[in-house]
Amino acid sequence: MSKGYWVTSYRKTNDAAALAAYAQLALPAITAAGGKFIVRGAAEEAREQGLKERTVVIEFPTYEQAVAAYDSPEYKKALAALGNAAERDLRIVRGAE
Repeated sequence: MSKGYWVTSYRKTNDAAALAAYAQLALPAITAAGGKFIVRGAAEEAREQGLKERTVVIEFPTYEQAVAAYDSPEYKKALAALGNAAERDLRIVRGAE
């Protein structure tokens, strides 16, 4: 089985307080699902039309666990707290085998 990853790029923050509330709920939901933060911060270098935006990469033991974590009731609560606080692109991808 291949690992699963959440790769999230934050394009814009609209409400820092709501984003912080999301983070408080998301962290325990993600770690309880087996997620491990690999990258969390702004890009040091932006190449090939990239943006120096906040990027978060979270590794899960399996792709299926990555999908299940996103669909979990605990993470849904975090998403509700996030609301429109940030414009972001979140992708769930399989790790290379």
